[in-house]
Amino acid sequence: MNVGERLTDENFPESPEKATLEGKNKFLGFWLFLGGETVLFATLFGTYLGLRNSFGKGPEASEIFQLPIVFIATMILLTSSLTSVYAVLALKQNNVKAMRAWFYVTLLLGVAFLGLEIYEFVHYVHEGHTFTSGAFGSAFYTLVGFHGGHVLFGVLWIASLLVRNSGRGLTLYNAPKYYLFALYWHFVDVVWVFIFTVVYLMGKVG
Repeated sequence: MNVGERLTDENFPESPEKATLEGKNKFLGFWLFLGGETVLFATLFGTYLGLRNSFGKGPEASEIFQLPIVFIATMILLTSSLTSVYAVLALKQNNVKAMRAWFYVTLLLGVAFLGLEIYEFVHYVHEGHTFTSGAFGSAFYTLVGFHGGHVLFGVLWIASLLVRNSGRGLTLYNAPKYYLFALYWHFVDVVWVFIFTVVYLMGKVG
């Protein structure tokens, strides 16, 4: 079967994302990539924990963090993880219309999260919490901003997949790409849960 051939209910494999050697290799490469990303984020978390009390000329975390906004952003991102799960379930059922709809919802939620994060950063800058206000500021913006960059990459990734494969349906070529995006998005969400706990909750309680 040609990897570019549209899958139908008659020729739909049990796991279209792993039905070819190319798909399996993509999974292997992706897990190696996630391993490197995990080490990188662990380093950023360690740096932040070491510098989180070095405020310099800037305000303290407990003075500026706005937990209601951060909580809303957290719920948005966690909901986007759920919608990506629904998209993968639709993929497994060869329901292209539902899959695309759920991925579009995931895309919109990702954009909403980025909007709230930008609003949050602008507020912090106005309060004197900048990248150069102290070691705490540098560590905060590096960690949280780096995660935001990952969210932006994910938004661009799924947007390009949806646009490029519009009207093509599912194939053995694009099914692994959709599936790997969902795994990446879950990773980004898990990292945010740690950021919410370590940065914001610990910042508020001291």
